Amino acid sequence: MADEIVVEREDTVDGGRYFVRLSDGSEAEMTYRRIDAMTIAADHTGVPPQHRNKGIAPRLVQAVVADARRDGFRIVPECSYVAAQFRRHPEWSDLRA
Repeated sequence: MADEIVVEREDTVDGGRYFVRLSDGSEAEMTYRRIDAMTIAADHTGVPPQHRNKGIAPRLVQAVVADARRDGFRIVPECSYVAAQFRRHPEWSDLRA
């Protein structure tokens, strides 16, 4: 299933989210808020119970990390899941605000 996961991004004035539309009509998401022009705080990650352990949550975090690398912003991992992913991936330490 991991190759079928399509992560989309929705931006708002104050933040936004990375999300995946799931086959049953539900969504998995990682939300964030803007701290300043070059910093976001990843504040929540949620995957519906029936879709957990399918590699969706890691893909959400990988998407924000890829965007941070490309666009030059930094991430405050407020969400415990995102913080755990940052601990597992020391190569992302330069993106941590």
